[in-house]
Formats: sequence, structure tokens, C-alpha cells
Amino acid sequence: MGLDENNAVAKSAIESGKTALGIEFGSTRIKAVLIDENQEVLAVGNHDWENQLENNIWTYSLDAIWKGLQDCYQDLAGQVKDKYGISIKTIGSIGFSAMMHGYMAFDKNDELLVPFRTWRNTITQDASEKLTELFNYHIPQRWSIAHLYQAILNGEAHVGNVAFFTTLAGYIHWKLSGEKVLGVGDASGMFPIDIDTKDFNQKMIAQFDALVADKNFSWKLADILPKVLVSGDKAGTLTAEGAKLLDVTGTLQAGVPMCPPEGDAGTGMVATNSVAQRTGNISAGTSVFAMAVLEKDLSKSYDELDLVTTPDGSLVAMVHCNNCTSDLNAWVNIFKEFQEAMGQKTDMNELYGTLYRKALEGDADCGGLLAYGYFSGEHVTGFAEGRPLFVRTPDAKFSLANFMRVNLFTALGAIKIGMDILFKQEHVTLDELLGHGGLFKTEGVGQKVVAAAVNVPVSVMKTAGEGGAWGIAVLANYMATKGADESLSDYLNNKVFAGEESVRMEPDAKDVAGFETFIERYKKGLAIERAAVENI
Repeated sequence: MGLDENNAVAKSAIESGKTALGIEFGSTRIKAVLIDENQEVLAVGNHDWENQLENNIWTYSLDAIWKGLQDCYQDLAGQVKDKYGISIKTIGSIGFSAMMHGYMAFDKNDELLVPFRTWRNTITQDASEKLTELFNYHIPQRWSIAHLYQAILNGEAHVGNVAFFTTLAGYIHWKLSGEKVLGVGDASGMFPIDIDTKDFNQKMIAQFDALVADKNFSWKLADILPKVLVSGDKAGTLTAEGAKLLDVTGTLQAGVPMCPPEGDAGTGMVATNSVAQRTGNISAGTSVFAMAVLEKDLSKSYDELDLVTTPDGSLVAMVHCNNCTSDLNAWVNIFKEFQEAMGQKTDMNELYGTLYRKALEGDADCGGLLAYGYFSGEHVTGFAEGRPLFVRTPDAKFSLANFMRVNLFTALGAIKIGMDILFKQEHVTLDELLGHGGLFKTEGVGQKVVAAAVNVPVSVMKTAGEGGAWGIAVLANYMATKGADESLSDYLNNKVFAGEESVRMEPDAKDVAGFETFIERYKKGLAIERAAVENI
């Protein structure tokens, strides 16, 4: 089809409402994506925003939330007007997603009791430790229940007046639809989920109620949590009041079906087609996290692993590490400075490509070299702060290839330790990991290194979607257009990613053995990193 013909088809889809809108609230950007029934992107809107540190609490104000949403939607609507010459009057379905966790608590008059406490806050350590012990289930500091219990421990007066608490995505959905609901993926970052019932864990709810019984609150925990829904469920419709909140011009009509609001982990899984059991994804950039969709519960709780769910309620183990490519990038910049000192022009893509490919020529175990890219602390290895380090013995094989290789390996050192718990202690099996993020930009290198670290095939898609905002738009489409017994995984495989080109790389046995040798050196060397933190 020619451009005019494409535009005519897109215009017809927008006018007839054969579209889905996804809006995701990231930590620095709110993004809106309008897609057609074939998941093709028709228009994109953006709004940049930043969290504020107020009274030592990381927060976003309600004004910032609504202004951001409205501005983002208007940016999208303006793009539709410019591109197709029409206004958006109706939409086939809408979904909202946002950064997970945090704490938004409301009283019986629907008033916010305390400023929104985001996932970024690390003020709930006591609550996190006590609840982890009580449930025998890891409750990270970020989780909503940790925030609620910490407020109870702190004796905060507002707690007695809580009538409802939720996440950012849950709040926006509620205000636009009137429904106090949450997608199971986002809900799994509020409170543990029972995988069999795809609802909050009733045994743990009873344990929590018993824990705080002496406080004589007017509420029980089940009364103040949102209702849990799974992908494909109908989660209400856009009310007349909601339509005005979203589109301040009043052009958008009410009555649009809405899918369950989700968290950014769930929409990321959708956007990378990794919701089926035995699949997972790894995102490697400034930080690195890996998610593995499990076939069964883990045998016990691990501090290194967070348990959340896919949007259709499968259990997911997540390893999140603070440090990945920052120190690697710093070293590449040193080589850039050298090039410039030699009077040479630097093409950064070429420089990265050359240095990364050089790493593939190194010894499998990096020739005895050791490095730590700890710009910040790393909870998996027990560091509150970090010191980037490079260490070698006099007889180590110090070459450019080994130097680059050790810096690529160490970027995955902490996550390897977390993933080893899954693979070696819990005997989890994955058919493949889907890689995305900056580490994978140089074709074949990041893939090869990750496959060596985790001993699992790693695939990279040729085309990257629009991320989480596109993911929640796909979930909205799924709710509106799915077949009677069509699972989310089948829908993604057959209707979203069918024909999607990807490059799969199997682990190389020699590289896997080399990484195992390296990781033992890495673990022994943590004492050196500890000494650096304590003394420098």
C-alpha cells in the first residue's frame, strides 16, 4: 500500500473506533500509543515529568499526574489531527499502566490521605523484614503492603482512616472508570498473589489482620485492597467524568471499554512476548533485570528474588540489579578520549561495535582479570554503595580482548548470582530469554555474553515496539477482540508477533564454562570491593 492508502486505512480505523489506546506512566515519561486492531502504531504522545523529593519522600503530586495525563493525551490527539486531519471521538478500548508498587491511600470521601509514596522510596525496611518473616515470602521495600505496614509501625494517624489503597495505574483507572480494580500483574506488587485463585493470598491476608488486630482499625485488609482482574477481563468503561478528565477539550466520548490497569513489568512482558511459562526476558542497560515465568512455586523465599505475575496470572521470578553498563560506558569513553587525543574522529556506534566484538576474541574466562562496575550499591551481593574497580594478578592475561570481555561479564555478575538461584537451586527451566536494552545494540555480542551467563538461548527481536505503552494498548486490544477461549500467550503468538523476525543464539559450552570460572573469581573478589567501599 502507498502512503496515502495507508493513511486512509488508519483514518477509517480511528473514525470507526477500531483502535486501542495505551498510556503508561514511567518514572520520567508518560507515553500514549494509539494502535489499530493489527497492533500497528497510528500515533504517539509524550509528556516528560520528574518525581519530587518532599519531606524525604519521593512523590508525584496529583496535579502533576493529571496535568501529565492530559498533556500526553493532547499530544497524541494533536498528532492524529496533523497526520490524518481528524479528531479522536471514540476509541475501541483503553488501558493504563504505570510504575509498580508504591502507596496511594484514600479515605471514605476519596481524598488522598498522604502524598503518593513511589516505588523509589527506601523507608520501609522494618516493615519489609517483619512481613517477609511473617509470610515466609519476600516482601520488598517497594511493595504497597510494606508501605502500609511501615505507616502502622510509625504510628501515622492517617492509617485508621484508610478506606482504599492502590497503585498509580489503579488510581488513574478508578478515577476514569469508577472501578476500584487492578490487573493481577500490578496487584502482585501490592500484596502476594495466590497463583491458583489469581487473587490476593487469603492466608496471608488473615495473617496480616491478626498482626495488626491490637490496633483496632475500622478496616480489614481485604476491605481496602482493589479487586484483582486478569488480562482479557472487562474492567469498566470510561465515564462521562473520566472522558473530560482525559480529554479536556470534551471531544472524546464516554463509554469506551477499559482493560485491567497493569504495572510496567507486565506490559514489558507483553511487549517482548514473554508471558508464557518457560519464557523470560532480560533488560540490560544502566541497570539490569531478568524475569522468568515459572511453572510452579519456588520451594522457599529468597531475598534476591521478587515474585510477581504476568498479566494473565502466571508466577514470575524477577532478579533486579542496580548496576550494568554504566562502568562499561565509562571505559568506552576513555577509548573515545584516546582516539580524540590521537586526532581521530570518533563514531560512537563504530567504537562500541569494535570494542564489544573484540571481547569475543578473549579467553573464555577473561584470562584471570576481574572487575566490578558498582557505581551504586547492589542488594543481590549485599552492598549499600559501590566502587567501580578493575583488579588483576601479575600473571593474568592482560589484553584488550580480555579487558573488554571482563567488563561485559561483570555487567552481568550480580544478575548471574540471582539467576543461579533459579536454575541451580530451584531447577527452573527456560526455553529462551528475550533480550532488550542497550547491551544488545551491537549485534551478536550482548546475546552471546548473556547466553554464557545463564546457559539459556537468548533471542533479540529485529524490531522493538513502543515499549510498555504499546504493551498496555495490546492488552486493551486483547480484551476487546480475543476469541472465546483464546489465551494471552496464543493471542500474542498468533496475532501480535506472528512473522516477527528475531535472532536466536544458543549458549556456547566453552563460554558457559568460562563464565562459571569467572563468577567464582567474582564471588571471591567481593571482599576487595567491600574493602574499597569501607576505605575509599
